[in-house]
Amino acid sequence: MNSASLVTEFLEHSAMRTPDKIALVCDGQRLTYREIDDLANRLANGLISGGLERGDRVVLHLPNSVELVIGIFAVLKAGGVFVVVNPTTKESKLLYILQDAGATVCMTWPARGKNLRSFVEELPDLSLGVMVGAPDDLGDNLVSYQELIHKYPPEKPAIHSIDLDLACLIYTSGSTGEAKGVMSDQSNVTFAAHSITTFIENDSNDIILCVLPLSFDYGLYQLLMAFSVGARLVLEKGFAYPAQALKRIEEEAVTGFPGVPTIFSVLLSQDLSLYDLSSLLYMTNTAAALPPAHIERIREYFPNVRLYSMYGLTETKRTLYLPLDQLDRRPGSVGIAIPGTEVWLEDDQGQRVEPGGSGELVIRGRHVMRGYWGDEDETAERFRPGQIPGERLCYTGDLFRMDEEGYLYFIARKDDIIKSRGEKVSPKEVENVLYQLDGVIEASVLGVADPVLGQAVKAFVVVDDATIDVAAVMRHCRDHLEDFMMPKHVEICETLPKTDSGKIKKKDLN
Repeated sequence: MNSASLVTEFLEHSAMRTPDKIALVCDGQRLTYREIDDLANRLANGLISGGLERGDRVVLHLPNSVELVIGIFAVLKAGGVFVVVNPTTKESKLLYILQDAGATVCMTWPARGKNLRSFVEELPDLSLGVMVGAPDDLGDNLVSYQELIHKYPPEKPAIHSIDLDLACLIYTSGSTGEAKGVMSDQSNVTFAAHSITTFIENDSNDIILCVLPLSFDYGLYQLLMAFSVGARLVLEKGFAYPAQALKRIEEEAVTGFPGVPTIFSVLLSQDLSLYDLSSLLYMTNTAAALPPAHIERIREYFPNVRLYSMYGLTETKRTLYLPLDQLDRRPGSVGIAIPGTEVWLEDDQGQRVEPGGSGELVIRGRHVMRGYWGDEDETAERFRPGQIPGERLCYTGDLFRMDEEGYLYFIARKDDIIKSRGEKVSPKEVENVLYQLDGVIEASVLGVADPVLGQAVKAFVVVDDATIDVAAVMRHCRDHLEDFMMPKHVEICETLPKTDSGKIKKKDLN
């Protein structure tokens, strides 16, 4: 049983128990728990020397890499709050997150570091920029990652965080179109990691392949969960080359493979007979529900692999899981509450729904996060008081059906957030980008069913310039949006349906 009260203890306890065990395989490197702990201490001491104080936010704008893993634990060891930002995030959104979080440090790599100097100069809170893979002599307020880890000692910093301190901000799309930072304190993270590893039955013998970005909380928790039980993480940049990932399973004798429906769709399209995948013991799915047909095919291809169908949201991490003995009986269900938590459904009047009915999912437990950074109104809407004074319940905004035995089935979101490729997409955020294109006078974005993506992003635009065609809109989006937010479909319209008050009626679009 993991008794850690702080996230740093995931690494530190494993480093004490099995210092010479390989903990991380990434970019051709194989690092032990001792090596990672030493590097994290060195970087933490460097950050403290650079002015980082307890509670300061540090943006880690990096791809999946050794440096990102070191950065996450170094920030925590220094008493800071880490904020992992997707490496494909465009400059405008990165700037927004730096400003919104009030980040004092930004760590990035040269491909994305050309504007770091200007960010340090422009943002009053940002006092230090750390560059990975850059020369040591960078000038005022800029320093190389390599210089910090070579200059500072491997002793653990004398920082005394407690479990109520924030561990991280995870930015997720909001209904207003601007990303919101979900505040996770140390106890939120340690509880969630322990609950999930309990029902998945993770242990130190596991070797987990992560092809998900660590900026995505599902990917991030693969790292945290692996280190919490002393397992090994095989970290890849992504799943763009499925054959490479399958070969990695074979080479590293991988036991655990977390995915999302998009990944499993691609996986099932491969000739799996070319690889020895016999080491696999379990697979997990969350983000969007796996179609029953996918579950059937996965079970057919991997009859001896435990398949965990789950539901979660950033505001509570993981929430529901389907026990293994129910997978054949209820393949369309995402299950029951994870260990140590409680869920129920409420109708529009706030009354609990009996089995057999449907309503909004409400969540109670230690994994309910602290709220949205700097946004009291959104926090009050999503995180509401419970019966015990001071406790928070999470109202998910998602509709579920409950069967007579208490198992839950996802129906739809109450708002229009799109889940594509396992990630949340705010239609408003895409619409804002569309409106930046000269000639676009109206725009509306929604999600449409897609057998591979779960939902595909579809954009409807009205233009007053005949030279703007579908190709022009797609080029503009490609230049300003992260890959997972790109519209798959664009339709040029003469007009968009509207309500009497002038609002676009999305329900009339298809």
